[in-house]
Amino acid sequence: MFRLNAVAGLLITTAPVLAQDMVPATLVGHAAIPANTMSAPPADAPQDLWISGKFTSRDGQRADEPGSLSQRTGLNLPFIGQPFQGISGYAYQRDADGNLYALIDNGFGSKLNSPDAMLSFVRLAADFETGSVDILDRIWLHDPDKIVPFRIAYDATETRYLTGGDFDLEGLQIVGDTVWIGEEFGPYLISATLDGRITGLYPTVLEGAELLSPDHPTLRVGAEAGVDYTVPRSGGYEGLALTPSGDTLWGMLEKPLVVEGGENEGEFLRVLAFDPAAGDWTGETFKFALTEGAVAIGDFNFIDDTRALVIERDSGQGDPSLACADGEEDGCFPRPAQVKRISLIDTSQIDADGFVAKLRQIDLMDIADPDGVARLPTDGDVPAGRFTMPFVTIESVIRDGDEHIIVGNDNNLPFSAGRLLASPDANEMVRLHVPELLAE
Repeated sequence: MFRLNAVAGLLITTAPVLAQDMVPATLVGHAAIPANTMSAPPADAPQDLWISGKFTSRDGQRADEPGSLSQRTGLNLPFIGQPFQGISGYAYQRDADGNLYALIDNGFGSKLNSPDAMLSFVRLAADFETGSVDILDRIWLHDPDKIVPFRIAYDATETRYLTGGDFDLEGLQIVGDTVWIGEEFGPYLISATLDGRITGLYPTVLEGAELLSPDHPTLRVGAEAGVDYTVPRSGGYEGLALTPSGDTLWGMLEKPLVVEGGENEGEFLRVLAFDPAAGDWTGETFKFALTEGAVAIGDFNFIDDTRALVIERDSGQGDPSLACADGEEDGCFPRPAQVKRISLIDTSQIDADGFVAKLRQIDLMDIADPDGVARLPTDGDVPAGRFTMPFVTIESVIRDGDEHIIVGNDNNLPFSAGRLLASPDANEMVRLHVPELLAE
């Protein structure tokens, strides 16, 4: 079993954090999928899947009556249908018409509360002229060939649709006719067909040993951090990047690995290379140093042969101007957003300690909006001509032409409320003009 030595981890943390320049970003497009957007399950899905979120009560008791579990955002659980929520990654490859492939997150935030949230990926077309987003297709993941080696939530059914009780999907790429997905519970890489049929499941291997999270199907109560598992909960693959050649998938863990005792090995993330043609890990790795104040990444996508974009974030949400004072609870954000960045890295520049070079950065809490492009109001004192993305999880980024990128949030439906104090966040797609970020 792979273990991290606490002393070795301490030595690693002394490696220098590479500096990067801050460059501007300008809002040129803003579109959104409304928070309360639901899909009908496929015709052959068990009837049980028509009501989702039945296991999200705080006391762990099942709730079958739609809308019976009150939420502070006002959108109550359970839902009729499957929620369209939690976009957690864009694929580098688009469809034949240039539309985006996007991944939907595992459901309601944990393995225990999401066994009735169906796993899927989608094709999206954003119209920045109107601010609307068309959901062209929703592809449901299923495992009729029993590729998954452990028991799944709908194991006894013929189609064996996968749910958030089985996997937590976070990164998406497409190589030819194969869909590749990075997930967090294993953490695993998953392969599937374009119609969602599972074809492979690949454990994560680093330095010859498998990496496990506390949600790995083989672990039980009492598993010890840094001994039985080294990937923290919700710390598996958050970014899965594909080189433009299609030869290599790079999986970036969301959080630092932990050493014996449960402490981080350092304020950096491990990034591992996988050969999709061979179906195996290459052994190549590098380290990504987190920006001060960031605790995790949200997405990771290449823009050319060696350079890639990485979303970095803290765990706050809401505009800082509405931060709660001591003892205050209403009409404020208890932990507002501070660090929401996109960093440009160059994988051809790896230093002697294994750290990738960080070249430039934009601040998603300080975006210029001189033409008033923003379509949604934001609670707080946002200066005129400025735009912010004050979400707890911003999890999708892709290049969109020579000078633009598209950035999207995971709205954690119905729990996250960062744009407005008491309304569930929409799934926003934001187009930014960032020529200096993308410059050669």
